[in-house]
Amino acid sequence: MTETLVPQVETAPQKRLFIKTYGCQMNVYDSERMADVLRPLGYGVTDDVKAADFVILNTCHIREKAAEKIYSELGKLREMRDIRRETGGDLTIAVAGCVAQAEGEEIMRRQPAVDIVVGPQAYHQLPELLTRTARARGERIGADFAPDDKFDALPAARFTEGPTAFLTVQEGCDKFCTFCVVPYTRGAEWSRPMAAVLEEARQLADRGVREVTLLGQNVNAYDGERPDGRKATLAELAYALAEIPGLDRIRYTTSHPNDMADELIAAHGDLDALMPYLHLPVQAGSDRILRAMNRKHGRQKYFDLIDRIRAARPDIAIAGDFIVGFPGETDREFEDTLDLVRRVNYAGAFAFAYSPRPGTPAAGMGKQVEPEIVKDRLHRLIALLTEQQTAFNAAQAGRTLNVLFDKPGRHGHRRQALGRSPYLQSVHVDDADHLIGQIVPVEIIAGQQNSLSGRLTADGLKQPGPAGPATAQKEKAA
Repeated sequence: MTETLVPQVETAPQKRLFIKTYGCQMNVYDSERMADVLRPLGYGVTDDVKAADFVILNTCHIREKAAEKIYSELGKLREMRDIRRETGGDLTIAVAGCVAQAEGEEIMRRQPAVDIVVGPQAYHQLPELLTRTARARGERIGADFAPDDKFDALPAARFTEGPTAFLTVQEGCDKFCTFCVVPYTRGAEWSRPMAAVLEEARQLADRGVREVTLLGQNVNAYDGERPDGRKATLAELAYALAEIPGLDRIRYTTSHPNDMADELIAAHGDLDALMPYLHLPVQAGSDRILRAMNRKHGRQKYFDLIDRIRAARPDIAIAGDFIVGFPGETDREFEDTLDLVRRVNYAGAFAFAYSPRPGTPAAGMGKQVEPEIVKDRLHRLIALLTEQQTAFNAAQAGRTLNVLFDKPGRHGHRRQALGRSPYLQSVHVDDADHLIGQIVPVEIIAGQQNSLSGRLTADGLKQPGPAGPATAQKEKAA
């Protein structure tokens, strides 16, 4: 059996990585790739185990007594870590390769000092496993996260101006999409207690806020504690918020398809206050690319989810996010994305050219798409999304929508006011500046690419100026 050290390739890294490789050339290759997937997290390779923050033993199971040699090495590493901990330091230990694949549970049982066990077909998951290990110790990579302390330290009263407000209910993400830095920069998913959210919402309503947008990196994973100690869902939170007097509209963003529970879908059909506009990013239309992104769902699951949501709320508008030019994306896979967009038919969406983010596994992936190809694909996707958005807006002409006016328009001489439709469209209406802060029925005259124009209906003309929270208008689109 040969034992190989990965040569040092970086100087003065943020953290030091030591990999000891046992066995064949394939293991040497695997060790090099492990270093690659960890480099975006700030790990540089060292040939001095005593200087390392993270040690990986990349094992071979072919030779006799291979496992016993690993346990002997692990014993030395445990002693090294114990000494470090006495002085406030630490060491993360991983076992990779074939011994890990064959004897993973036994390794963890016999040597509790091991933090991570990863087989030869799963080492691309090292960034996620490493971060989860750090979280389990109460550590964070790159920063400290204590969202409960943060919210406890904020003033109880919020300054708000206007009838709309954002309300953070959840932070962090545990999804580990390979292109995204959120799990590393925002930490693990954490939800505010339900009582704290409701109290802040009541204060906002008392200050004249009519619409709240619930915020979270993965907001539909919300599981804040209820007063009785059990975990609440986002649907339960929405039902409770809808009971607050004066709070007439509820939105939330951003969501993950895997957390779109049946209860939340049903709430879209049951709650008039829950706006018929859902931002549900899919990122790509190719199953292979979705797997490479670690999205943990495929295109068909997304299609099925959209069908269920529209069955519960037929007038709902869907928005999304897309990444073009993800590493390795082929022409055929980009066409899959265009096909998905055509089938879903979005009311609005954001599209971006992929760019590597430090600290993400995708940053170290090969097969980066040529910039000119990415530019062309992005142009084609944006053209399609713009066509759909413009058509959706134009289709509102002739309808009557309830509009929440929130600020004066640009044409003051026409007493213009700007508001939001249930679908989050900007609506400009003349002779309406006295209605700011109110929800008023508006007849839509025309729809443009980015906005709607309308006029007050007979009922809208009868609305008085704001003397306090107005009576709620039902938000199901007429």
